[in-house]
Amino acid sequence: MFIEKLKTLSDKFKEIEFKLANITINSDAKMYKELTSKYSYLRKFFNMYIDYSKILKDITDVEKLKQSDDLEMKKIASIEYDNLILKKHSFEIEIKNIFLKQDKFENKNIIVEIRAGTGGEEASMFVCDIFKMYIKFIEKNNWKYEILSSNTTGIGGFKEIIFSVSGDKVWHYFKYEKGTHRVQRIPVTETSGRLHTSAVTVAVLLDAEDVDIEINYEDLRIDTYRASGAGGQHVNKTNSAIRITHLPTSIVVSCQDERSQNKNKIKALKILRAKLYNIKIFEHEKQLSCERKKQIGSGDRSEKIRTYNFQQNRVTDHRIGYSVHNIANIMNGNLLDIINNLIEFDIKFKMHI
Repeated sequence: MFIEKLKTLSDKFKEIEFKLANITINSDAKMYKELTSKYSYLRKFFNMYIDYSKILKDITDVEKLKQSDDLEMKKIASIEYDNLILKKHSFEIEIKNIFLKQDKFENKNIIVEIRAGTGGEEASMFVCDIFKMYIKFIEKNNWKYEILSSNTTGIGGFKEIIFSVSGDKVWHYFKYEKGTHRVQRIPVTETSGRLHTSAVTVAVLLDAEDVDIEINYEDLRIDTYRASGAGGQHVNKTNSAIRITHLPTSIVVSCQDERSQNKNKIKALKILRAKLYNIKIFEHEKQLSCERKKQIGSGDRSEKIRTYNFQQNRVTDHRIGYSVHNIANIMNGNLLDIINNLIEFDIKFKMHI
């Protein structure tokens, strides 16, 4: 089983190696980037195929020596055979782990969308809390972030906030955050002390570079309007806000955070490019809304992946039934414990498929 998989990947590696030898970056920059990326990804499998093939050949050779009439040779061959079998077993475990953990998007940056779901103002306040939690998580891992778009409420929350994250393995960790996050607590606006249940939704999109996805500007309708909400003197005075509609897919993105119309346009195009790129990746989804529905559901509190219960000082991830009884620590960005448990569960699940 392993040798067939490795051979297939090895053959692809050699095919790409041949193509790279016959193309230059000047002739086709997009194709060159795609080929070099695949070449780098497949190299490890090519080397493993060489090493694993040698182990299998050595086992075959030693098996023949075990049939020797020379008792001393037979004894030596038997010992060597046992060593090779152990080596083969260890190598197969290594191969299995690499197959399970390997993600071709491992080095991609991401765009995160957090939106208020069920719960009104309390949901918008929790969007702000989740955003702050992620920023602390990002800072602990020495990653970088940039706010691309936000829609604030009057009491300091967000109806939505969209930001990019760049750094080593950001997709590896953040991909487990997509879904509906439920909060149970007494809101600061609650005067009677009643416990509320609200929900926010998190979508994690792979960031896209210009070479990843081409945008036909004839497919875009770009509207300008006056920014609203908190933001300084430019609010409601200049048409700095941008709304871009991608006509073929009806995807709409907007940005009003920057004073400059051009800067807002650049950020809106970045968000749009990521959305179109994710359509390209998840080809089985006909519309981005389908992929995002799979990720974040409807925003209803019943469709949850995680619950933050402040009264009981507990955070529970419902996908693996794992709870942490230190909510302040989690909200301070210490998410690795939960995420590492999700990763381990994911690996064990895939091993049994």
